[in-house]
Amino acid sequence: MKSVRFHAHGGPEVLQYEDAPDPHAKSGWVVVRVKACALNHLDLWQRRGLDRVQLPMPHTSGAEVAGTIAELGADVTGLSVGQRVMLQPGLSCGRCLECLSGRDFLCKAYDVLGYQSDGGYAEWVTVPAVNVMPLPDHIDFIAAAAFPLTFLTAWHMLYAGGRLSSSDTVLVVAAGSGVGQAAVQLARTARARVIATARGAAKCAKALALGVDAVIDSSVEDVPKRVKALTAGRGVDIVIEHVGVATWTSSVRSLATGGRLVTCGATTGFDATLDLRHLFARQLTCVGSYMGAKAELLQAADGFFRGWYAPVVDRTFPLAEAADAHRCLEAGQPFGKVVLTC
Repeated sequence: MKSVRFHAHGGPEVLQYEDAPDPHAKSGWVVVRVKACALNHLDLWQRRGLDRVQLPMPHTSGAEVAGTIAELGADVTGLSVGQRVMLQPGLSCGRCLECLSGRDFLCKAYDVLGYQSDGGYAEWVTVPAVNVMPLPDHIDFIAAAAFPLTFLTAWHMLYAGGRLSSSDTVLVVAAGSGVGQAAVQLARTARARVIATARGAAKCAKALALGVDAVIDSSVEDVPKRVKALTAGRGVDIVIEHVGVATWTSSVRSLATGGRLVTCGATTGFDATLDLRHLFARQLTCVGSYMGAKAELLQAADGFFRGWYAPVVDRTFPLAEAADAHRCLEAGQPFGKVVLTC
């Protein structure tokens, strides 16, 4: 099969479109013919190299996949060859206390498809059958590939971390990111008030088109000052944060007393600081969030399949042009997801 792999860390030029061994389905697993695979910032970090993390080489990234079942392993029931599917990107043992308690994302063996395993930058990928979600005919493969990781992450951040309710005001930092556009739509569906940040007039206009109540151009505006103006000096109940050092302080300052900041990433750096006096005096909560449970993805997917929300896809690239797709994402150009097609 054709696959995009890297044999050493570096820039986009290390991504090679080349032949790779065809996968085969072992017992309890399936082979999926990849139709579309969405990019994430995790893919960029893998390619560049992660501190104290050794990836299997040559490496095939790609966590968000949609396609059709090509082969069933032994003991797989309830699925059929040719069936349209979307993949749950979180891999876990399925046997430990955390997995059996519905908290598979806390499993000690937890992995993300395309991290320590071969991912979806290929014509075929193999996954456990329990990670397969049947895809309705009215959902196209590109939208399906852009959905699972970002919407699962945003769902877990809002509900498990932020304890979202319809009475909340939510600040979504960087609404044009994959997690950002998902969080905006999920919070709006829950009837919360949503304020978003974006950089530049074009991205601000796209954020408004998603239905936010207000948008702040973070390239020219003081975010906490503008948040306070929009909330009569109170601040927001929840901040959805994933940018890191560049926005951390303004995110904390934007919270109301008793507010909750939920973070899932640090694309601009991880060495943020926090004045503990503000933390306890204002009774703030800071929550770390990583992925979410399979059951949460099923909940989120129900709304997707019903048409309540859908991932924003900025552009697509053929699999062979994965390096250009990386350059596009790395430059911060897209509003929404970038997807590879096979």
